[in-house]
Amino acid sequence: MRTVQHSHSSTSGNTALKSRFPIVETTLDKIVGGGQAIGTHPDGRKLFVWGGLPGETVQVQITKKRSKLAEGRVVEVITPSEQRIDPRDPSSYLSTSPWQIMTPELEGHYKAALIEEAFELHDIVLPDPIEVKTDGNRFEYRNKMEFSFYWDVESSTLDLAFFVRASKGKVPVDGSALARNEINTLARAVRDLLRTKPIEGRSLKTLMIRSNQAGQCVWQLYLKDDMPKLISKEEAANLPAIGGQLIYSDPKSPASKITKVLASFGETKLQDTVRDIPFTYTADGFFQVNLPLYEMALQDMHSWLSDLPTIDMYSGIGTIGLTIGNPSATILIELDDSAVASMRQNIIALSSNAQAVHASSETVLNHITKDADIILDPPRAGLHPDVVKRLLETGPARIIYLSCNPVTQARDVALLAERYGIRSHVGYNFFPATPHIEHLVILDLKA
Repeated sequence: MRTVQHSHSSTSGNTALKSRFPIVETTLDKIVGGGQAIGTHPDGRKLFVWGGLPGETVQVQITKKRSKLAEGRVVEVITPSEQRIDPRDPSSYLSTSPWQIMTPELEGHYKAALIEEAFELHDIVLPDPIEVKTDGNRFEYRNKMEFSFYWDVESSTLDLAFFVRASKGKVPVDGSALARNEINTLARAVRDLLRTKPIEGRSLKTLMIRSNQAGQCVWQLYLKDDMPKLISKEEAANLPAIGGQLIYSDPKSPASKITKVLASFGETKLQDTVRDIPFTYTADGFFQVNLPLYEMALQDMHSWLSDLPTIDMYSGIGTIGLTIGNPSATILIELDDSAVASMRQNIIALSSNAQAVHASSETVLNHITKDADIILDPPRAGLHPDVVKRLLETGPARIIYLSCNPVTQARDVALLAERYGIRSHVGYNFFPATPHIEHLVILDLKA
């Protein structure tokens, strides 16, 4: 059996890449922490590969070479794994969800293994077998997608696109198998509208679309040029969305950040319920992309809370503290301006007694006290050292730590092990078909 996977972009960026680095053959050994498979380059250095599975012999396009390692992506599978399956997005899966090529069962196995390896690196043996919870929905789960744009010079055609992993090139797409159907429908409608305009892809940065559980969508079109009249009010009203915005975003920055709102149409905020609690949020605001799995995690977290005051650190718009926190004594700590604005609106709308603190967690350490339950949901970088130090000094009885990065979580737990032991832990497959995994650890103060 011989399966061929073609390189999924023909942009000038990839052409330059091929002329600079060769294609090599290797046999892959295992999946490693970042989600890649690892093999050996013909020159002996370690080779980290996207698009391959352990046991496979593959041809790899090298994308990066360093002194002791190289990186690349599979362009042809010579000997496929019996557990390889066809990706739903054959041309773009490496950009968004490189684990589309493995079965759900294999994905669960590797995600549990990645959690275990992350803790073993810090000499921590987790007390129970690692469970990775899922709702079985592997596709159409994302309520937020960000598309780039691709301009075909030969046909002068504008397309939606994703960046090719490990390259500056782009691959044109019609949507993503990860996104809810209404997001893909709206993305194509915006693309078709833009095709009627006298613009090229170089004037556009990204299209961000968000959907709530009811299927309502809002959009934000990020522009590199100041074009407030690019889309008219009437044209916006004909899009399958409740509203949207034209946004000028500094072209010097690759990120889709709001420099100036050029025009707004209809309703630009969404509403959703989390554990039957209503929340309002913006398209670009922090809100979980997979609500069913998030609610599953919240249910588990809630079971570990006591009657003590709740301190919800890195709280975003407040979806944890406002749903499972102590109704009479919850403090929400968040640095991001937009998230805090949404949080305060939600507190008012819910007539909640919760207190919003607009600050980084490491600058308001006085809120960490012995007589409180501490909830931690930090970014991928994990906890600030000062937060760890304060927790060790004050000794709250229980710490509830949800992480999107088991590697940094394991590092933090190792530091806290001076005074804390692991009471319970469980994984959640928030991001199926990708290497990302959420992990909840319950830490109790040692006697």
